[in-house]
Amino acid sequence: MTIQQPLDAALRQGATRQLAEFVAAARDMDFDTRTLHRARYHTLDTVGALISGAVQETTETTVAAHRAFGATGAVPVPGRAERYDLPTAALIAGTAGHGLEVDDGYRAGSVHPGTVVIPAALAAAWHARCDGPTFLRAVIAGYEVMCRLSAAIHPRARWRGFHNTPATGVFGAAAVWSVIRGLDADRVENALGAACSTASGLFTFLHGGEVKRLHAGFAASRGLLAGVLAEEGLQGPPGCLEARDGFFHAYGGGDSGSFDYGQLDLLSAGKGSPYAITECYIKPHACCRHIHAPIDALQTLMRDHGLTVDDIARIHVGTYAVAAAHDLRSWSSFTGAQMSIPFVIASAARFGRADVDIFSRAHRDDPVTAELAGRVSVSVDPDCDSSYPETRPAVVTLVLTDGRSLDCRFDHPYGAPANPLADDALERKFLSLAGLVFDEATATGIARRIWSLDEVTDMRPVVESLAK
Repeated sequence: MTIQQPLDAALRQGATRQLAEFVAAARDMDFDTRTLHRARYHTLDTVGALISGAVQETTETTVAAHRAFGATGAVPVPGRAERYDLPTAALIAGTAGHGLEVDDGYRAGSVHPGTVVIPAALAAAWHARCDGPTFLRAVIAGYEVMCRLSAAIHPRARWRGFHNTPATGVFGAAAVWSVIRGLDADRVENALGAACSTASGLFTFLHGGEVKRLHAGFAASRGLLAGVLAEEGLQGPPGCLEARDGFFHAYGGGDSGSFDYGQLDLLSAGKGSPYAITECYIKPHACCRHIHAPIDALQTLMRDHGLTVDDIARIHVGTYAVAAAHDLRSWSSFTGAQMSIPFVIASAARFGRADVDIFSRAHRDDPVTAELAGRVSVSVDPDCDSSYPETRPAVVTLVLTDGRSLDCRFDHPYGAPANPLADDALERKFLSLAGLVFDEATATGIARRIWSLDEVTDMRPVVESLAK
């Protein structure tokens, strides 16, 4: 085992050390009631995403690939019957959770923390047989790490072509392992340093294919490995975030000289009162979050004015530049359809919803939806763009067949902290997703256990109950 060397005092002042010390302290912290509730709330939501995505096509492909590798083990995967080693179980679960676009997110960082943090935490908690309170603290720390890092680099990382979920997710998963295993700040910094060299993920998925689904799984798996390596004595590069050749330099535009990451108070990046998990959103629609405000505005107009799709001649969506980049005119793939404003808005106008089933092959090939999507236009609205990322606004204008024009602006799409799903609405979403794999009684029992995680003395039976 490598002998741990003490860090130089000068390296204890930057963002990396700040994050490491927070993670090391999180295992014994007394988090407030609201933050602990949100940890259970987001765990429930994410477990629903893991279970429902367990049988989707990309998950099956991922399972087949690892079966071909000869992967085996004892760690359960939510919604599936097979068992795997620790990193493989996290990879498959993360892929499942990101597979149907129903996973949570953090607006200020344009990142999906749950589908990385929760798979990593479930696998690590099963391995360590930790109690429920430790699991919840690991979840809070994982969210904090992912959300603060993503907020610090967004939107610069997006314009450089990076996908924040896998790029910052490795750090979140490393934090999860560190909390559950009780690593001290020096070893946490080593884990972050190891994670830094595996941070990856590009937006090339907008051009086709289904690789986006694996991004969260890659991060969960590699982040756990980084944590284990640090626990076993690997020394990572100190100051990996703010160093000249570090993460911020590569992903956040540090090479431009416009941002002094060396002076960053990382735990204040983005929003969170007092922790970032309290500012994460839930997805009521099964598509890219950038399209949720347009859906809500469209549905509001149609409901308030008693409209049907036959009343609509044209639809215009004005939004911020990051969202307008989703004016995608091809939706042959499942992912492409969920990323396309024209397809999603046309579908929502026709069917009054954007649930998982409307992204089926049959519906993607439907000429009626394609014709309506051709009447959807998208542009950057300067006022919306200036409001992003503080809000995720959109203005939808309907030109009706009788010549009237109606418009509606949404700044906080449904599921945002400012426009939240109540606990009972969240549980209904969970039951509908878990019901794709389990019967109602089993799904209800899972929900009850997750709401009571603060009373659990051994997480292994809880994790076991999520598998088939």
